[in-house]
Amino acid sequence: MRRRALLALALLPGCSVLPERPYVETRRFPLAPQRPASLPAAANAPALLLRAVRPGAGMDGRALRSIRADGTLALAPYAEWAAPPNEAVESSLRQWLQASGLFSAVTAPASRLPSSLVLEVELTALETQGGQARAAFSALLIEDGGLVSGRLRGQFAPRGQAPVRGEGDAAAAEAMSAALADAFRGLEMELGAALGRRRA
Repeated sequence: MRRRALLALALLPGCSVLPERPYVETRRFPLAPQRPASLPAAANAPALLLRAVRPGAGMDGRALRSIRADGTLALAPYAEWAAPPNEAVESSLRQWLQASGLFSAVTAPASRLPSSLVLEVELTALETQGGQARAAFSALLIEDGGLVSGRLRGQFAPRGQAPVRGEGDAAAAEAMSAALADAFRGLEMELGAALGRRRA
């Protein structure tokens, strides 16, 4: 009888047995660090093929990530990146390396331009913890041997960090973008050393 009474109340105009929850719009943040200045490439600079950036374990979601004091992972319920982090990293890293002057071109896998070097990247961290943001990825630089297996030119594990200035999701997203830019700078320096070139 009680169930029937509840169903009857639910059908009455303006009456609901379900609690009302306010709608919270999900906020989406860009992840696109830009190199401060663009440098011209040397005349003999090689072309680089940047393969699709792979997401590491647990890095395939869009939600902003943070690490609690006890070491557990927290995902922001109403804040996410505008694109999957690995895709955003790939796009911004391609632009960053093109602006570094180390390469004549930085191409995508679908490009028909021959590339003598290949860069494989895996995003392994992008999160905040204790007032700091951090970003990390692993990378392999391979000399393309065509039909023959390529030769490893370098293996890198750049990491970046930046302070979180302020409170809330926007401050966290801005800090993670800055940490990613810091990691890009580290990778650029290591690539320059591997190629025998050092750029500012």
